[in-house]
Amino acid sequence: MNEIRLNNFRCFREEQTARLAPLTLLVGENSTGKTSFLALIRALVDIAYRFRNPDFKENPYDLGSFDEIAHHRGARGGRADVFEAGFTIKSGRKGDPVSKFWFAFARSGTAPVPVRRRLSRGKTWIDETFAAGELNALKVGTTRGAWKLQVPDEDKVPFLVDAGMAIPPSYFLFLAKGLAEGMAFVPLENSEPFTSEDRSDLIELANRHAHRPRPSASAPVRAKPRRTYDPSRPTPDPEGESVPMYLADVFSRDKQMWTVLKDGLESFGRDAGLFDEISIKRLGKRASEPFQVQVRKFGGGLKGPWRNLIDVGYGVSQALPVITELLREDALDMFLLQQPEVHLHPSAQAALGSLFCQVAGSDRQLVVETHSDHLMDRVRMDIRDGKWLTPEDVSILYFERDGIEVNIHSLRIDEEGNILDAPDSYGRFFMEETARSLQI
Repeated sequence: MNEIRLNNFRCFREEQTARLAPLTLLVGENSTGKTSFLALIRALVDIAYRFRNPDFKENPYDLGSFDEIAHHRGARGGRADVFEAGFTIKSGRKGDPVSKFWFAFARSGTAPVPVRRRLSRGKTWIDETFAAGELNALKVGTTRGAWKLQVPDEDKVPFLVDAGMAIPPSYFLFLAKGLAEGMAFVPLENSEPFTSEDRSDLIELANRHAHRPRPSASAPVRAKPRRTYDPSRPTPDPEGESVPMYLADVFSRDKQMWTVLKDGLESFGRDAGLFDEISIKRLGKRASEPFQVQVRKFGGGLKGPWRNLIDVGYGVSQALPVITELLREDALDMFLLQQPEVHLHPSAQAALGSLFCQVAGSDRQLVVETHSDHLMDRVRMDIRDGKWLTPEDVSILYFERDGIEVNIHSLRIDEEGNILDAPDSYGRFFMEETARSLQI
């Protein structure tokens, strides 16, 4: 994703645009919509690629019902009847057209459901609207013209609006591969008759955006460590409950993969000052028996004793799920992270910033909500020092409160690590605290 657009969503009233990059940092005061922004990204992926009606109450985000999600203008302004959002994708190849998704949501009972879905790439587009659980209208366009699908009433196609139910990636794709008798595309605006060439262009558009893995979404507070774990199937979850099971599974199943993962974890552990070595201790001879996660630190040329995860600082168990998910061999291509610095010393927060710079790139996108200046400063310094990412690879989204509404400012970093285009309110608290400390 290169850009997010939203309108009448939560605390964002006017249509706003936010630039995304391989590494995007969300900053601002509490309750300014940063977590809502993360939730929206996952919802957009669900409807655009996984073809599911988004569940805005799913862990780790619970945005409530339609009344809590649609923007309320306050006093007599009332609540918006519809909220909208979308995103753009650039291929990275010069001259390639930009792909654009746009969705509108309205109320169905107490839940928000999609009432419009539009996908476009250059001059090729598919626009679908839904009403009362059915396809209401389907319009398409190519370089040759625009057309509307005419569907007999008895052949209406249902649009499954219940949360979690699958829907086709595009009703055009669904219908074009086997148009029922009596269905036809009617020219709009004096267009030429619909041809097989137009159909091929539209099928290519729909197929091009037919799938993308769901982002990994982490909770702000991860699972508490346990002294002993019982092996189970490692299914990723927001709190990182499955991470010890994943570590034990890799340890038992693939020694080469374990060595690579272990090296990555230990490299971060040393940079962060959290641990120097990590290991899995089996409490039996079989992989199905209980195990412990242990770490140890070095000092003065000596190796300290192995210590159980529950017996070391809470920061280790809070950081371990985040760094494991980022470093695992089958890591996803998008991560939505809430306050990964929780319970970490400033030096470990800074190490997280460097880790994010290392793993973000053209095939990996991180969107990070943070309140850590130490993390932010490390990212700026790594860019200044020419490590891993360029200034264009980082976007800072500053969420600024304006009465009952919030404005999103897309800030950039220059080659010297300076933040550009920041409004006067950015960093004001820290400047005022510094001035007070110096009695200026």
